[in-house]
Amino acid sequence: MTAETKQGLEGVVAAATRLSSVDGEAGELLLAGFPVEEIAPQATFEEMVHLLWTGELPAAAELADLKRRLAARRALSGAVIDLLRAAAGRRLPMMDALRMGAGALSLSTGGEGEPRQDAETLVAAFPTIVATYWRLLQGGEPVEPREDLGHAECYLHLLFGEEPAPERTRGLETYLNTVSDHGFNASTFAARVIVSTRSDLVSAVTGAVGALKGPLHGGAPGPALDMVFEIGSADRAEAVLREKLERGERLMGFGHRVYRVRDPRADVLGRASERFYEQGGDKGLYELARMVEATALRLLRERKPDRRLDTNVEFYTALLLHGLDLPTPLFTPTFAIGRVAGWTAHCLEQLATGRLIRPQSEYVGERGRRWTSLQEREPAPA
Repeated sequence: MTAETKQGLEGVVAAATRLSSVDGEAGELLLAGFPVEEIAPQATFEEMVHLLWTGELPAAAELADLKRRLAARRALSGAVIDLLRAAAGRRLPMMDALRMGAGALSLSTGGEGEPRQDAETLVAAFPTIVATYWRLLQGGEPVEPREDLGHAECYLHLLFGEEPAPERTRGLETYLNTVSDHGFNASTFAARVIVSTRSDLVSAVTGAVGALKGPLHGGAPGPALDMVFEIGSADRAEAVLREKLERGERLMGFGHRVYRVRDPRADVLGRASERFYEQGGDKGLYELARMVEATALRLLRERKPDRRLDTNVEFYTALLLHGLDLPTPLFTPTFAIGRVAGWTAHCLEQLATGRLIRPQSEYVGERGRRWTSLQEREPAPA
């Protein structure tokens, strides 16, 4: 009996997971049982990591212990820093440097290969890799990671060299929590496939970074904000957006392959952006973005009434990360800093099953071919 071919594994259930549930029809995202809007704005990132790794929120002593273990693994070995310095000399893209740095973390782990320790190293070191490389690209020197700062707080300190204000830390923490896991997306599935061979977590997560690097998966939150800047003022929103639609352009930050209604992560980050911009930053930019969003949604429903194109996570990701002074090239690497919590959790979950992921393929090539010698393959003289 021939199995049905599902191109791209569309609709195929490859495994059971307790980590996240994505309901595109209802617009619901659960993270270990918690609605994303319930947990993302309140948890610290370390609490989210513990939840994904263990299935439970930590008690105070457990949280303190996890914070200590992660903080102790933030520093990069000299060899990893040298690698990043060489990459900066070539001006390689941020995601290439993160992929290279992630793979080189085996130098920091000493090749120990113990899954939980590898998971801790990966989560702890990703902010250091990204911030170190960014500073090297700007002609600066890396900042030494501090063990007395929380995870999100430390990332901002590594980038800018100063302790961030609490509202900046909370804004980033909400973002990292929101994107920490999202079903069997391409990068998560890649990590599970690799680790299902009983390979190590560093290899699996390096593969996940390679998958995220692809533009069909990692996305580009930057263009959503570029569109807002292009519009510039509320009175131009309708004219500019109508012109884009008439040219057949996609409005960046709207529509999602999975969600048929509004992306719940957009709501979480929208509220986080509102809180952040109320406490500081360019409130005018926030109000312009809201106007652009409202106009875009109205025009999309007017022109494409048969399709439900709502705001997706990219729109408010761009607005929030811009407010935190992160340049556009840092948007996708910062996403990876949040998603590595989910990648490592999926790796640990997959290892516990002991099952190799080995799908089949449908052969569509020729059959019954016969060997011919090299002389027989030569064309006949004219």
